[in-house]
Amino acid sequence: MSTDLTSTGTAIAQPQPAAQRPKVPWNPLWALTFAVVIFFASQIIAGLVVSIYPAFQHWSHARANDWLDNSVLAQFFFVLLAEGLVLETIYLWLHGFRTKFSAIGWVRPRLRDAAIGLAGWGIYFVVFLLLVSQVQHYFPHFNINQEQQIGFNHVHGTTGLVLTFVSLVVLPPLAEELLMRGFLYTSFRKRLNFLWATLLTSAIFASAHLPEGGAAGPLWIGAIDTFLLSLVLCYMREKTGSLWPGITAHAIKNGIAFMALFVVGVH
Repeated sequence: MSTDLTSTGTAIAQPQPAAQRPKVPWNPLWALTFAVVIFFASQIIAGLVVSIYPAFQHWSHARANDWLDNSVLAQFFFVLLAEGLVLETIYLWLHGFRTKFSAIGWVRPRLRDAAIGLAGWGIYFVVFLLLVSQVQHYFPHFNINQEQQIGFNHVHGTTGLVLTFVSLVVLPPLAEELLMRGFLYTSFRKRLNFLWATLLTSAIFASAHLPEGGAAGPLWIGAIDTFLLSLVLCYMREKTGSLWPGITAHAIKNGIAFMALFVVGVH
């Protein structure tokens, strides 16, 4: 086997067969608590850091809120800081337990990972469409068109599109896959079988998207969407021993949404 990712980040391992993957040394309950804390703490800290700029400029409360809510640059730095904090805290956790990144699926990417990820996205998308059609049939009042509040409501120009693309298509797949299908799923898998580890990870991932309904209330359609996606992502993580197929599928999903919302203009 080739070298794992070192503390200096100089090399990445080849994925190992599932039966040979190293067992993580920490308790899954610790991991769950840690994941929940860093998920919310990273957003709070990022929000506080970004809000320093309008305070430094001595802007009025109304102007500061308008900048924080509508500036692409402000939203980009919020996402960058929040996702960066997630990645950094995962690194510190692994370093503290003397565990290599390969233990949670961060291994050398392979060309076939892209093909596996594309196939995984296709399976998720077909199942999602079938499920939505059934939901519409049996629950006609269920709001399947509720909008997800993702920010980036006023994107203009090439720079704005690039920052929005990085914020939605690049950073979340990396950070969320490392946290959810990497760190958390691997932690659950230490004690649970594949089915229960997958269901628990997917339920937590879906729950994290419920608040994105904003003033309209919990985003239930988003929770269903992300729960199904996570089932596929966990399966690919289990079978390949790598996070890269999942990162690919996640990026494809977000990339299609980005194109529809900000390039084609479909709402």
